Amino acid sequence: MGLDQIKPFLIYSCRFMIDFKKLKTISTENNSFLLTTHVNPDADAIGSEIAFYLVLNKLGKKVKIVNHHPTPYNLEFLDTDKIIEKFDFEKHKNIFNEADVLVALDFNRSDRMVSMTEGFKKSKKLKICIDHHQGPESFVDHFFIDTDSCATGHILFDFIKQTLIVPLTYDIAYPIYAAIMTDTGSFRFERTTPEIHKIAAELLEAGVVPGDVYDKIYDQGKFSKIRLLGKALDSIKLYGDNNKISYMVLTQNDFKDISAMESDTDNFVNICLSIENVVIGLLFLELKQGFKVSFRSKGTIPVNKLAQEFGGGGHINAAGARIHDGKLNDYLSTILKKAEEYLKLN
Repeated sequence: MGLDQIKPFLIYSCRFMIDFKKLKTISTENNSFLLTTHVNPDADAIGSEIAFYLVLNKLGKKVKIVNHHPTPYNLEFLDTDKIIEKFDFEKHKNIFNEADVLVALDFNRSDRMVSMTEGFKKSKKLKICIDHHQGPESFVDHFFIDTDSCATGHILFDFIKQTLIVPLTYDIAYPIYAAIMTDTGSFRFERTTPEIHKIAAELLEAGVVPGDVYDKIYDQGKFSKIRLLGKALDSIKLYGDNNKISYMVLTQNDFKDISAMESDTDNFVNICLSIENVVIGLLFLELKQGFKVSFRSKGTIPVNKLAQEFGGGGHINAAGARIHDGKLNDYLSTILKKAEEYLKLN
């Protein structure tokens, strides 16, 4: 998307160039807010929602969080007060017109709200997006995007520190740490800069215990998740010249056999990159309607551009795509061949 396509909208982006003063004005001068995030929310999505909720709550604002999908069981600890609601049309059909501001967190394409997309887009209320992904779609009034940030939680940390809108208390630091820790791959991905470690240190100084957060997210998986991982490992294959591509496939039958959920597959795709010489990893998930692909890469291979060829998006080394009207078997070979073309970009 070129800038000429989004002239009616204001974008505040690039490192240290987000207009936090504008975001602070919106946060302080309005009274009610609706927060939402993307389908199958991860720790950055849930953590950012909770952190921003707490910021607004400390300002005395009325805030609701409503998502298309329920919170994954391993992230429920971030929402101890059960603030987050699962969208139900009959219950929530008026929420898009009841809040002063609608806030999209950790995504920048409207279709990622699924059942909430139509109501969100039709609303005449002020809409903002706080995100760190590339390729925004014009569906809000103000974008607060920083594609150099390692997580949306990182942006919220900067917002709090630069504007001093509220103190960085333990209850806010905790979900922000979860957001940053997970989106940096436990501080091992490329965007783990000295600055990120300094931020992590400040969050720890606020009282966050790293082992506690990691344990709750990664070491408390249900037995069904471990069994599903076994099926994913059993399906793993190498592809292409010099076996530089690895992929996994999970079908609906795999999920039904062990009563597993889509959210159980979190981090599975990264295992593909743990194989020697592999620089592109893919996880194919058959859905009840269509299928989903997770893309990962090493070096400078832009899997976000690969994902864009199939209607998706994301970061250079981590992206995804959902195809709602196609069958996995009809696309598998095409996507693998297209991935092979990206090997030369490393």
